[in-house]
Amino acid sequence: MADPKAIIPEDEVAARLAAELPKWRLEDGWIRRTYKTNSWKGTLMVINTVGHLAEAAWHHPDITASYAWVEVRLMSHDAKGITARDFELAAKIESVVQWKPSEDDALEGTPQTDMRFSYVKYD
Repeated sequence: MADPKAIIPEDEVAARLAAELPKWRLEDGWIRRTYKTNSWKGTLMVINTVGHLAEAAWHHPDITASYAWVEVRLMSHDAKGITARDFELAAKIESVVQWKPSEDDALEGTPQTDMRFSYVKYD
């Protein structure tokens, strides 16, 4: 296995984002993703989800938030660049924040007919 703390070259980062995490982008030395929400409640839920995953992984993103959006930025501070750890955490964040039950699940998901209950604007 490659060193998880090894910096990945920018061209490889861009190619991997396109292939693995197309909603994420490389900008100013970070991989970034903006999640749109329907309210402050949704914003806080996304922040808490990212916070839990980051703490469990012991790899901490920078987060900027407003009423209806959250931007997550990942870069390995100790390596001063993008590493495999950033990709793994980004993939986990993406899978959890964008998860929703399907029509065949026992779990219903939030009602789509009443926006008071919706919190993430799914891509």
